[in-house]
Amino acid sequence: MSVRQVRRGARFCVLFGAAALGACASPERSSPPGMTHQDAAAVRTVTKTVRVYVPKPVRCVPDGLGPPPVYPDTDAALRKAGGAADRYQLLAAGRILREERLRQLEDVVTRCRKAAR
Repeated sequence: MSVRQVRRGARFCVLFGAAALGACASPERSSPPGMTHQDAAAVRTVTKTVRVYVPKPVRCVPDGLGPPPVYPDTDAALRKAGGAADRYQLLAAGRILREERLRQLEDVVTRCRKAAR
């Protein structure tokens, strides 16, 4: 490639870039239909600040809820139980704990739903 070809390519790139930038330039805006240029200049753009209030997130889970209890009716505990009466007592105790936990969770869900409204 000769020096002349490199210069020709460089000129082409410069001219093409200038033409592309010139095409992007917007012409002076004309006035809207039905208005004179003086009327259009008299119209001012009014900017208005709008404040959008975003509600604070409501914390649904209370601090006093705590982790789930340790249920006594696990598979291992039921296998180690001496007889049917012992297994029944473990199941009854587990059921009482589960019902209490379910009541606590339902209260939390109800409060969350009310707070979301």
